[in-house]
Amino acid sequence: MRINCPHCGERSLDEFSYLGDAVVRPDLASPNAQEAFYVYGYERANVAGPMQELWYHAAGCHAWLVVTRDTRTHEILDVKSAQGVALERQKAAGTAQ
Repeated sequence: MRINCPHCGERSLDEFSYLGDAVVRPDLASPNAQEAFYVYGYERANVAGPMQELWYHAAGCHAWLVVTRDTRTHEILDVKSAQGVALERQKAAGTAQ
């Protein structure tokens, strides 16, 4: 498997570390934070198809990436910087600064 880093170009999987599902963590300040963290940690969906994952380019530019990968075929459908994805999510939620 090869990942097309937006900063370095296409690289071998050996240069990256998989860090898990790229879902948004619950807000610690929310009134139901304890239950939300339980769901976040223990009740995740086992996706069969495209899924967003966090990857770290450890042997390259040290960028955090959000990789959309089909879990059935391991085909990589999209790669974006995690910072860009976070900004898009903030804009969508109306919390962008």
